[in-house]
Amino acid sequence: MSEREAAKRATGGPTAAKKTAAKKAPARKTAAKKTAGTKATAEKTATRATAKKATPAANKTAAKKTAAKKAPAKTAAKKAPVNTAAKKSATKKPAAKKPAAKKASGGTSTESKASRARRAARINEALADVYYYAHPELDFENPFELLVATVLSAQTTDLRVNQTTPALFASYPTPEDMAAANPEELEELIRPTGFFRSKAKSLLGLSAALRDNFGGEVPGTVDELVTLPGVGRKTAFVVLGNAFGVPGLTVDTHFGRLVRRWKLTEQTDAVKVEQEIDALLPKSEWTMFSHRTIFHGRRICHSRKPACGACPIAELCPSYGEGETDPEKAKKLLKYEMGGQPGQRLKPPADYPGQPAPPLPSRAPAAGAAQ
Repeated sequence: MSEREAAKRATGGPTAAKKTAAKKAPARKTAAKKTAGTKATAEKTATRATAKKATPAANKTAAKKTAAKKAPAKTAAKKAPVNTAAKKSATKKPAAKKPAAKKASGGTSTESKASRARRAARINEALADVYYYAHPELDFENPFELLVATVLSAQTTDLRVNQTTPALFASYPTPEDMAAANPEELEELIRPTGFFRSKAKSLLGLSAALRDNFGGEVPGTVDELVTLPGVGRKTAFVVLGNAFGVPGLTVDTHFGRLVRRWKLTEQTDAVKVEQEIDALLPKSEWTMFSHRTIFHGRRICHSRKPACGACPIAELCPSYGEGETDPEKAKKLLKYEMGGQPGQRLKPPADYPGQPAPPLPSRAPAAGAAQ
């Protein structure tokens, strides 16, 4: 064997080299593939990471676009309460359920005097139909008894005065008798009316003044009457209107409350109320308008809870609805003859439709003696 052949054999010759190269080639390809795979994986990972980072921004952008689209809906939602209110207003019960005449009854601060006078006349006529029997609710036989009873009626009811005066007048029938009364005995007789000490002082004073200044007779003018102890304009007009037939308004608590509720005046001072109502009605109606208004205030148009649903002049009242409007519930609020109960007088007028009031149990014998 030659040296050349030996060398070929030793090195494996060209074939071995090719085999080695062939063996190395797949390894390189595999490495290349691995490298390519690694790069692809890295790229995918990077892409995912980039996508994740990009997502919040995209979401924010999408959210903004969505919010922009929803913005008009929010605006519409804000407007919704107005529409809802309009719908509610449209579905409210019509005011026609209240008496129709009430809308035109006036009662505003800008109402003309002529308009108020017309309303006052209509109210007076309606009350005259309802309370055709209206009268002073104090029992009396002469001007002196009416004067004394009116003084006693302060801060109490006419009923309690009527239950007290029979025994009082039986003991002191004239101003002279009362002026000479023992103060303690007089106080005891009028105790049921309340504030009996101050009232006894007034009765002793006015009786003495009648005896000393007016010959034992009750004077027939406002100016003279108000000079008597315990006598003011209200008391004077009660006496003048009912004992002497001189027209006058009796502005007591009920009267003032009702004429303000009817929007005939806004005054609270009794003298100013008297002046404003005087100007709205004929003088001949003053006394009876007082009686009718007071009757209405005591029986139906109460201070805290007027019986609007049972009121016969509701359609003329600009304040309708301040009280109970349900007819059945309103009927339960009626008082005296309107509610089927006794009146305030023990000796009412002949045309009175209700029952006479009973005397005080402890005063019954004296009341019988007085009659």
